[in-house]
Amino acid sequence: MMKFLALMCIATLTAFTPTSSRADQAIFAGGCFWCMEQAFQEQDGVSEVISGFTGGTLKNPTYNGNHEGHYEAVQVIYDPQVIAYQQLLNVYWRNIDPFDDKGQFCDKGHSYLSAIFVADDEQRRLARLSKEQVIRQFADQRPDQRVVTPILAASVFYPVEEYHQDYYLKNPWRYRFYKTACRRASRLEEVWGKPETD
Repeated sequence: MMKFLALMCIATLTAFTPTSSRADQAIFAGGCFWCMEQAFQEQDGVSEVISGFTGGTLKNPTYNGNHEGHYEAVQVIYDPQVIAYQQLLNVYWRNIDPFDDKGQFCDKGHSYLSAIFVADDEQRRLARLSKEQVIRQFADQRPDQRVVTPILAASVFYPVEEYHQDYYLKNPWRYRFYKTACRRASRLEEVWGKPETD
């Protein structure tokens, strides 16, 4: 009887285990992490986007202190049953200038360079396919320009100070001024065309 009750308890717990609770992670660098955070946070299936630093060897980098060698990046937490990694890659490409080898938009320097950080062989395969597609897309339109965004192995991701998290929500006026003054939206339209609307 006790064995039967134990099996029933296990069956009941299994039946009520949510199937959509699985979360995966992706890391992208695309210049100012405030702007990248907004681009991904608006996607269905994305539960959290964290601004931070990655790609360097310095431990515990900070925004106002030393973050030499690191990229400004975002860590995207998502449900793969709702949004696939390939879709995140599409969002990523359409929010960067893939031809800029000095930074992104008005922000220049190593920490503002674009990069896709891959956690495993499958992410690397999909990232390479997406980059090849972007290269083909612009082969005729921009034959004199080269897609410079690298695909790099993921390393330790360091979340940045709290006041940078959700900056576009906490400081909407300052954020909009920065985004406009930096010519991010206008340059993205030059590269990718007008944003798609529903």
